[in-house]
Amino acid sequence: MKLTVPPADLRRALLTTAVSASLAASVQAADEPKKLEEVVVWATQVRASSVDLGEEAIMIRQADHLSDLLRTIPGVDVGGAHSLNQRITIRSLGDRDLRISIDGANQNTYMYHHMGNLQIHADILQSVDIDVGTNSVIDGGLGGAVRFETKDARHLLRDGQRYGARVTGSYDDNAGSGYSATAYAKLTDAVDALAYYHHVDRDNYKVGGGKIEDSNGQEIPGTNGKVKGLKGDLDDMLFKLGWNFDENQRLQLSYEGYSDKGNYSYRPDMGLATDIAIGDSLGLPLTYPTKFLRDTLVLKYELDWGGHSTLNASAFGNKSTLSRDESAINAIWPEDPAHVSGKAENTGFGLLGVSDLDMGALHQLTYGTDIIEYQTKYKPDGSVAAQENATSSALFVQDRIELTHGLALIPGVRYEYYDIDSTVVDDDFSAATGAIAGEWAVIDPVLVKLSTTQLFQGPEISEVFIGAGLYATPNPDIDKETGYNTELSLAYEDAVLGANRFTAGFTLFRTDIHDYIYEYAAAPADTGARYWQDNVGNMRIDGGEAYIGYDIGALRTLLTYSVSDSDLDADSEYADLDGARLDREQGDTWSFNVDYLLEQFNLTLHSDVLWVDGLGSGLDLDGASLDNSKDGYTVVNVSARWTPASFPGFALTVGADNLLDEYYASQSSRTGLSLHPRFGELQLTDYEPGRNVKATISYEF
Repeated sequence: MKLTVPPADLRRALLTTAVSASLAASVQAADEPKKLEEVVVWATQVRASSVDLGEEAIMIRQADHLSDLLRTIPGVDVGGAHSLNQRITIRSLGDRDLRISIDGANQNTYMYHHMGNLQIHADILQSVDIDVGTNSVIDGGLGGAVRFETKDARHLLRDGQRYGARVTGSYDDNAGSGYSATAYAKLTDAVDALAYYHHVDRDNYKVGGGKIEDSNGQEIPGTNGKVKGLKGDLDDMLFKLGWNFDENQRLQLSYEGYSDKGNYSYRPDMGLATDIAIGDSLGLPLTYPTKFLRDTLVLKYELDWGGHSTLNASAFGNKSTLSRDESAINAIWPEDPAHVSGKAENTGFGLLGVSDLDMGALHQLTYGTDIIEYQTKYKPDGSVAAQENATSSALFVQDRIELTHGLALIPGVRYEYYDIDSTVVDDDFSAATGAIAGEWAVIDPVLVKLSTTQLFQGPEISEVFIGAGLYATPNPDIDKETGYNTELSLAYEDAVLGANRFTAGFTLFRTDIHDYIYEYAAAPADTGARYWQDNVGNMRIDGGEAYIGYDIGALRTLLTYSVSDSDLDADSEYADLDGARLDREQGDTWSFNVDYLLEQFNLTLHSDVLWVDGLGSGLDLDGASLDNSKDGYTVVNVSARWTPASFPGFALTVGADNLLDEYYASQSSRTGLSLHPRFGELQLTDYEPGRNVKATISYEF
């Protein structure tokens, strides 16, 4: 694990940001310190286990992509610039190794290797809760959990308010526009309802500097600096009906419908240069009519049954469908389908209870179960050609025991049973995993925590859109993934150094994944396959996250740092992979956030800087074959939000993302240069938008 110092351009950007915020106006009188671990975005809270963020209004960021919300959280990144390709990465592990849910409905659907597993627009979110790393038995998975909750009438209605509404309009000059409308009300004293609709028109954006270049730095002919294959429409709607049938019980039914349609590139995760090279070589078009639909239905029950005990239960159904018109391909190769469609359905049930007990020592028990059934179907030209399914069932209990002298002990145990029926493997796997953590409040402002958690994850069913196992190679000997995640962390908070609130902390971690599953392992000669899915060795990930926050009066600042290094200890039959890193690994990452409130003008100023160090070439899993080094970059965002006192409910937000017009790609996206035997050199890099001036008007009434 290495620590690097920000380069001169970043230091200048950090200094400019801090000085600009400080000179905006004189420092106001000190407010009371804010609650830890909350960030608010139009009634949206973003919490992360890797940093004490403080309460901060970040609606000012005009988030229209998950990266706008999450990229400055240490240890977390969102790769993929295309609307179909939002990929959350935690400590170099991709979304397939995380537990991701929306309103309790599981979202882990491996639809297509050229797109991410999660499609959602940031505006609809009520909260995002992120576990950076798997640190307890409550959630499974290898790398952590991300829990999204959508908006709720209870959180939008002010005290005494019976109904309300909100409308917004937004415009980005690079390149898109959108609007939303929300209505929420108390229909009776016990029943509340919400209806929400959001529409976005996306166009092809320009990259930083206005040129898309090849590996030699020459502009690619015909691109004109624009990433084609992005133009489309996104619609998101949400309906919720809640019933508090007494003061301790609530029942809620919600439906969310998400639609993303457009003439999109064939490979949304790869750079425009690759799509052009392959399309021109085969005589095929650059874009294809594509449609992604997701429908989620959730029934929730909440119970506060006295004695400091709560219970939450949810049942859900989540269906995702990806379809594409490939008649242009069918015209050249009639044996290929003219229309390709894949469907993935997740249904399940979850129960989570918390009980506080006084048994000499104080105990807080957390217990529950989750059951998830996965079903996939591949449907070329409307007929079902293949299907697979799997079921995951788990029971867990965790106890937080408050001891003396500021000590707490947190043991837990989880039993998980996983049954899979796929082309690769038809088998079942089970494991009892444990976790143990200790916390010590050394002195009032200082908290130290040490934890170890066992890991378990079964083999995954095949991706849906290219066959749902139709073209996969059986491997009945494939085994589950297991391992450990161990962490040491320290957090400090106090009013020192002249601050109203000074925070600092760090986390050091090691994640060991035994029998790591690689989807593109070299297949044995007797299989006749090009590659297959297999356990290739033990993957170790070392790293850490750190932060320093300094709040004084109306000024809030936060500096964060994260690093993650992965290394595969390969089995003998895969010796050529020994020492390989994860493809989603990125260089040392710094972020700096500044917020300043000009109270007398009802004006909030914000700036954030993200600096990512370059990553040298080296052996990796599934990366570019010719040059997999990753360029570093510095991105500066600025914005301002005005809420005039003379016009209550009105807000105007303006800003500029990528102010310096940086030509860059997230290192969690596809990057690098590959050599293909037919198509030659392929520039894979998925470049992000260049400078984007944004404005949003909203009105609540």
